[in-house]
Amino acid sequence: METLTFERVASWERVAFATGPGGDPESAVRQAYREAGLAEPERVITLGSPAAGALAAAWLTGDASVRRTLAETGLVADVLLRMGESNGLEAGRSVREEIRTRPWAAARAAACEALGHDGWSARWAETGGRIWPRVERIVGDIRRAVGDLGGESLRHHTLDAVLGQHDAPWLSAFDGLDGLGRVAGCAGWWWPFERVAIVTGRPAEIHLDELGRLHRADGPALAYPDGFALHAWHGMPVPADFGAAMTGLTAERIREEQNAELRRVMLEHFGFERYLADSGARPVQRDETGRLWRIDLADDEPIAMVEVVNSTPEPDGTSRTYFLRVPPWVSRARQGVAWTFGLTEEGYHPERET
Repeated sequence: METLTFERVASWERVAFATGPGGDPESAVRQAYREAGLAEPERVITLGSPAAGALAAAWLTGDASVRRTLAETGLVADVLLRMGESNGLEAGRSVREEIRTRPWAAARAAACEALGHDGWSARWAETGGRIWPRVERIVGDIRRAVGDLGGESLRHHTLDAVLGQHDAPWLSAFDGLDGLGRVAGCAGWWWPFERVAIVTGRPAEIHLDELGRLHRADGPALAYPDGFALHAWHGMPVPADFGAAMTGLTAERIREEQNAELRRVMLEHFGFERYLADSGARPVQRDETGRLWRIDLADDEPIAMVEVVNSTPEPDGTSRTYFLRVPPWVSRARQGVAWTFGLTEEGYHPERET
């Protein structure tokens, strides 16, 4: 096994989240075929996104339902142009098993034999285990977005893809997968067939929050050169015009939002304290610990918050006010404050509140 280095893991992490052109993947694809003991494909077709790749795979395998569903989209025109569909292109069967599944199984078996079970577990934790949770989330987001575009049938075709750059977590842990590694270093998802390989590019841009979730307020969080894009707020899919809706947001606009999840995002962005002030809300209960506020939302559970005043003055002598989010079943301010400490109301007896 190759000696594990921090630089190796960091290099593959960069591959997983790389954007922009990565070079011509054709020679790398052909190497992957040769390493799998296969004849090289007659054609290597490059497309702009996983959505276009899934569509091309569906088209080549005669998936009529996808053809009907997406006959009017711009992606189809680009796919047909690059595939030369009118020339009677025959792809043959999928060879993903030979290209990816079997080499991976052999590489993992070799790693386990060389390192032992515990050694392999430790190696995975130090390599792919560090990268995979974030990559897995993005892979799932892409598959969901492809399904939203063309239905379950099109999403199903994403399961036949070799993940290219998103295979980086596994490639960081294995040795001997040179062809697959070269493709991952310069391309996105790809579909290997006997006579044709469909290869897609890396995204043009990606925006993540501190937890590695897709996130952007003023545009797509993940965008590909052909226009396929995902819009998200802290990992939650949102409409393409959501960023514009966040500009000039008002309490009334938040109340009018019918989608409960989007309404929660709006509240988070707008600020609970500001919403309470702008909506003319009144506290539902108060005691020595603070004031309990409740925001009733249509088709959703209410939001309960306790307003408390920090008993330790700020440097300028003022006392800062905080709003503590508490469960909707809380009915008294003291009960809510106790909950934030993991205590029952009866068990909450602070000597000095800070």
